[in-house]
Amino acid sequence: MKKSIILLSTIAAFSTASFGNDINAQMYEQIQLLKKQVAALEAKMNEQASKTDDKRITKIEKKLAKVSKKANLAKAQSAGDNLKWNVDFRTQVDNITYKHADGSKSKNNALMTNRLWLGMKYKADNNSTFYGTLSYLKAFGDSANHSQANTNPGFSNFDWVTNENANDNTLKVKEAYWLYSNDTFLGSNVSWTASVGRRPSTDGLGINLRADQNRKSALSHTVNVEFDGASARFNVDQISGLDGAWIKFCAGRGLTNAKPRFQFDNTDYANDDTKNTNIDMAGLIAVPYDDGQYSIHMNYARAWNLIGYNNTQIGAYQSAISTATTPSQVMDAYGNLQFQDVGDIDLATVMFKINGIGDEISDFLDNTTVFASAAMSKTRPNSRGMLGSTESKTGHSIWIGANAPCPISPDSAKIGIEWNKGSKYWRSMTYGEDTMSGSKISTRGEAWEIYRTQQLTKALSFGLSYVYVDYDYMGSNSFFGAEGTPYKIGSTEANGANAVESAQDVKAYMRYRF
Repeated sequence: MKKSIILLSTIAAFSTASFGNDINAQMYEQIQLLKKQVAALEAKMNEQASKTDDKRITKIEKKLAKVSKKANLAKAQSAGDNLKWNVDFRTQVDNITYKHADGSKSKNNALMTNRLWLGMKYKADNNSTFYGTLSYLKAFGDSANHSQANTNPGFSNFDWVTNENANDNTLKVKEAYWLYSNDTFLGSNVSWTASVGRRPSTDGLGINLRADQNRKSALSHTVNVEFDGASARFNVDQISGLDGAWIKFCAGRGLTNAKPRFQFDNTDYANDDTKNTNIDMAGLIAVPYDDGQYSIHMNYARAWNLIGYNNTQIGAYQSAISTATTPSQVMDAYGNLQFQDVGDIDLATVMFKINGIGDEISDFLDNTTVFASAAMSKTRPNSRGMLGSTESKTGHSIWIGANAPCPISPDSAKIGIEWNKGSKYWRSMTYGEDTMSGSKISTRGEAWEIYRTQQLTKALSFGLSYVYVDYDYMGSNSFFGAEGTPYKIGSTEANGANAVESAQDVKAYMRYRF
């Protein structure tokens, strides 16, 4: 009996196990099928979700592009909707002394002036920007007999030096130009700019160091005048393989021959044959190498139809001055002078500049800048003659300088020294040099300058300078005709002219910039 029960139990167990195996197999198959269905469903859902996400992302990207465009426009306009202004206000006192050939002196112990520059900027888009500067430079108070206006004929309002000479308290336009920039030029990897307007053509490389400001366009050894014109700069470092290489073409007009408005013969703004013809200038500025520490700077320019006086006019003026007994008679003598076209001139400069001496030798040398510049001028006179001669004359000039941290306050103050020497027929276009005793760079002789500048606060700075000029020849600060004749000072050729033999200018200023 027991054996039968055991046998039945064994059969039942095997039967149950066999049935369970069949069910497990079926369930396994169903689970696998379900997994496949779930996987297919997930794949389908993911595909649909991906398409939905792609559409959503595309839509978001479009919205972002629109927002970004608006943001860039707003950013560009924020730089100019209210015209971003900056202010440069300088109060200066100059002690000026001139020593004449006969030993006498002319001086002003304290010429006090205020100079105001109001700079403006407007960036309408990523490629174009407007820049402008309004200016006035005026001596304190009024001037004797209102002579500061100096307008009969006068030169303080002469367009080349409108903002470098003390005048009245009216604001004048120093700079006004637009600048277009682009990262490519005709598909090449050449970034470039183009600009037209009242040019940033004073305080160029060289002068900018002692002026304690960023350089402007020109090389100031030969060109430092205000003028209207155009320029185009091309950065060629990427295609030339030379670090920092660029080239700039410049052209401008220094005098326009045109009749004034409301002519009785209805010839408004036509050429006036009784006046000097147009004065034009064109040139090239090139930097073949600039790695941030070592750089070479070059320029060449030609100016046409330059102005000056002839010997007859000079003789009549000197005779009138010698007999004048009243200020009005002196002004009448000035009024009889008439500019004439005397010829053309070529100007060329090569400057080497080192911004930081050596490689981390010391903090002092790392922050020291030195430069050496050589320049040449060559006259091309017409029949009236230039610099007192109808023959072409070549002049030369050397200019060296150093600008370094002041040992007393190396973090906030700079000291500098400069020396330049010009030959007998040296003639520069540096009428806009902001030196009260005249352009030292135009010196036919030697000139020295020692200066110190210090930043007192974020906006306030102080400067002190001493300039000494020792002239060998006359005419250093004149124009291009007979008045620019380089007679040896004190010689018989000078015909007794009591010319300035030396000049010095000691100046101190406070300057506020923000």
